[in-house]
Amino acid sequence: MSETAPGTTELTSQYSNQVTGDLERNLKEQERLNGEIEALQGQLAALRNDHAILLNLQQVLGTQTEADSPATPPGAAVPAPRKKAAAKASTVRSGPTLVDLVREHLADQREPRSAAEISTALGRQHPERTIKATVVRTTLEGLVARNQAQRTKQGTSVFYTSPDASGPAAQTEDSSQQAD
Repeated sequence: MSETAPGTTELTSQYSNQVTGDLERNLKEQERLNGEIEALQGQLAALRNDHAILLNLQQVLGTQTEADSPATPPGAAVPAPRKKAAAKASTVRSGPTLVDLVREHLADQREPRSAAEISTALGRQHPERTIKATVVRTTLEGLVARNQAQRTKQGTSVFYTSPDASGPAAQTEDSSQQAD
């Protein structure tokens, strides 16, 4: 029996070393894959965020039709609609759109207004609606693109007016043209 013990010990040692090496390689591979998964999850989260922003822009611009509505990407889980969100969405759809509210607000103003001022004023006028400054700014830029609002910059600040409003800049242009 003394002859089989050294052979068994040597074989056990080889297996032990091989298992240890396999475990180390396995852990390194797990770490590598976890890193790739985290990177891909970050990319996916960024893409989903971009998708949500683009959908909001499309809605604000009013360019989406039923044929244009994007299909759900393959493999994406679609959550069931929440009762509160569905009720809120139907309430919002029954009233004027944000584009209409912003356009009307600009038409009522005699002086240029910033997006923050407009969103604050609309929030006070419509407390039942959630009006965010970023969405109002996007809406204003959409109106500017369609020549339904005018944008002026004063330093780092941006102000918006209705195209019908005759502000000081418009008066200055008119008087300089009459002088020619």
